Amino acid sequence: MASSAAPAPSTAPRPLQIAGGWLARGGDAIEAWLEAERDQLALWLPVAIGAGIAAWYLLDDSRQWLAVGLALAALGIAALAVGRHGRALRVVAIGALAAVMGVALIWWRAERVAAPVLDRAVIARFVARVDRVDPLPARELVRIEVTPISSQPTACAGRTCPPATLPPHFRVNLQDKDVPVGLGRGAVIRLRARLMPPPQPGVPGAYDYAQTAWFHQIGATGRGFAPVEVIAPGRAGGDGIRPRLTRHIEAMLPGSAGGIASALVTGDTGAIGESDADAMRRAGLAHLLSISGLHVTAVVGITMWLVLRLLAWSPWLALRFRLPMVAAGAGAVAAVGYTLLAGAEVPTVRSCVAALLVLAAMMLGREAITLRLVAAGAVIVLALWPESLAGPSFQLSFAAVTAIVALHEHPAVRRWVTKRDEPLWRRLLREAGGLLLTGLLVEAALAPIAFYHFHREGMYGAIANIVAIPLTTFVVMPFEALALLCDTVGLGAPVWWLVGVAMRGLLWIAHTTADAPGSVQMLPLMPAGAFALIVFGGLWLALWRTRVRRLGLVPLAIGAAWALATPAPDLLVTGDGQHVALRTASGIAILRERSGDYTKAMLSESGGVDSDEEPATIAALPNAQCSRDACIVDHHAGGRVWRIMATRSGYLIPIDDLAAVCRNADIVISERWLPSRCRPRWLKLDSHLLRQTGGLAISLARGRIASVTTPGDHHPWRDPPLLKQPPPPWKRQS
Repeated sequence: MASSAAPAPSTAPRPLQIAGGWLARGGDAIEAWLEAERDQLALWLPVAIGAGIAAWYLLDDSRQWLAVGLALAALGIAALAVGRHGRALRVVAIGALAAVMGVALIWWRAERVAAPVLDRAVIARFVARVDRVDPLPARELVRIEVTPISSQPTACAGRTCPPATLPPHFRVNLQDKDVPVGLGRGAVIRLRARLMPPPQPGVPGAYDYAQTAWFHQIGATGRGFAPVEVIAPGRAGGDGIRPRLTRHIEAMLPGSAGGIASALVTGDTGAIGESDADAMRRAGLAHLLSISGLHVTAVVGITMWLVLRLLAWSPWLALRFRLPMVAAGAGAVAAVGYTLLAGAEVPTVRSCVAALLVLAAMMLGREAITLRLVAAGAVIVLALWPESLAGPSFQLSFAAVTAIVALHEHPAVRRWVTKRDEPLWRRLLREAGGLLLTGLLVEAALAPIAFYHFHREGMYGAIANIVAIPLTTFVVMPFEALALLCDTVGLGAPVWWLVGVAMRGLLWIAHTTADAPGSVQMLPLMPAGAFALIVFGGLWLALWRTRVRRLGLVPLAIGAAWALATPAPDLLVTGDGQHVALRTASGIAILRERSGDYTKAMLSESGGVDSDEEPATIAALPNAQCSRDACIVDHHAGGRVWRIMATRSGYLIPIDDLAAVCRNADIVISERWLPSRCRPRWLKLDSHLLRQTGGLAISLARGRIASVTTPGDHHPWRDPPLLKQPPPPWKRQS
């Protein structure tokens, strides 16, 4: 009987073996790459913390915050347990746990500052202690923040209304002419004011004051009425050196020149005229009005230069002490003093921390300005003020500094800017080229942030800053410091004249740049996903050093294309239903001709139109029919005609007429409740719905609706603890 031979074993690799080989080679490649980037890994620590903070903002409620925190913690612990000897898994572990720390920091901060807010607008009469006074001369206003001591009954509609239940801290605007003598910090005053809850954004993408007010514990904002009675004046000496110094500078330089001069010293921008402030923004020079790294660096640099030159006159001191370290210590004292003088606002404190880190590195003999220094400053700021990540100030300042340092750490740029023995004209040309390159890169880094928060960006900022920054740093600030010093002996007038000339030159640069054709570009409603891709791509390019950094161009390009492809909304509706903006071929048209300047600017910018252009009215459109009480307009979008009806008065429309109009309309908008008989073909936007959604941005061609609030959003400023007000007498039950 013949025996059959056993089949020979196959030598072909199995799929699992192939996949395992690929994974092993991929793991080795990642390990080699991370080894090459070992010095850069620490730079991603603040990015991971910021990602956790951003996740908290994007998610809606405590269950989601807790879930993402636990998931990240589990990922970090698992990676740490598995990858003790692998750099890649250790990086994942540290990044995940840093993100958990970010979630915990912002959640703890939001709960720590919790304070109740008003549930509705009220007229209140109260006695309060003044905590802060901010004059706004350009607007003829004085803004005060107060802590109420007692609330008193008020007269309303011929009856006596009960005392309002007031939040523990709120803000009131007073007209200049109503401000009494003795109103200062610590004063006790009695006044009557109309107070309202901190307003939510009027439309998607607009400024969210409610979020800012929450972290400043401001429970209401409003307008005070005369007379304002001072029961006990403020403390002797007024509000301190900062407001006195501001008043002195504005007295020496009236108008916007004095406002900019005081902004450079004390951070107070209240005296800058609106037209001049807008020109500074459009020219890309608004950063000069906010005390930041530029100003702190100038103060530290001038202080160190003066101290070093003065001490070097003494051979005994020069031979026995390390004068650069002494000068660095004096610079640190100047940085802290300047920060306190400027009010110790978050941007100034952030710049002061960065300056102190630079000075510490100089004292230790290390390279002073590196990306590690920037990362350390970001970690400190996020640990102390995690909410600052969501604000444009943090994003703009750290984006600019990161871009500048990353550029100058590049070997090619280092070779370009390195000092060498060459003719003066070539050195000046080289420095001017480096400054222009830096300005262009900074503008490119800041443009997405400006578009996301403000919907517009100045296109010529890099060119304007080439002149404006040296003018401010080497002329305006030193001469202003000299003028203040000479004022101590009454000899500052000639120096103030020179400061005024320099200020007029700065304003001329701003207005000339702002008025140039194409100086401002608009981009409405950049999607958050597009912004996140741009930020991630920019960080990837800036923080890595090997060729892998070029992969950052992929998310950067996708995010930019996404943002540019997002169309402007066809219809904007504010959360109160009173204001409607319709996009037209020539701009936007608004429902109410008497809308305030702020409302017009908000609707214009959110609609992708320059706010300097006066919007038209819907009543003036050829395809609109308007009465005193309502407007009906036919709008072409998406290959069809949309009929839109909006009420614009408080008068009721007869129910039969209203029902007929609703049947023939696609969208009906009203600031009041509409009855069930009003049944438009697509959307009925009345007070009942708008209270739930807030303001709306509607793209008719795509049928997409963006809202200020979404169902289930329980961020504390969206769902705050409310102070219920007592009902007026005519609503009380007997």
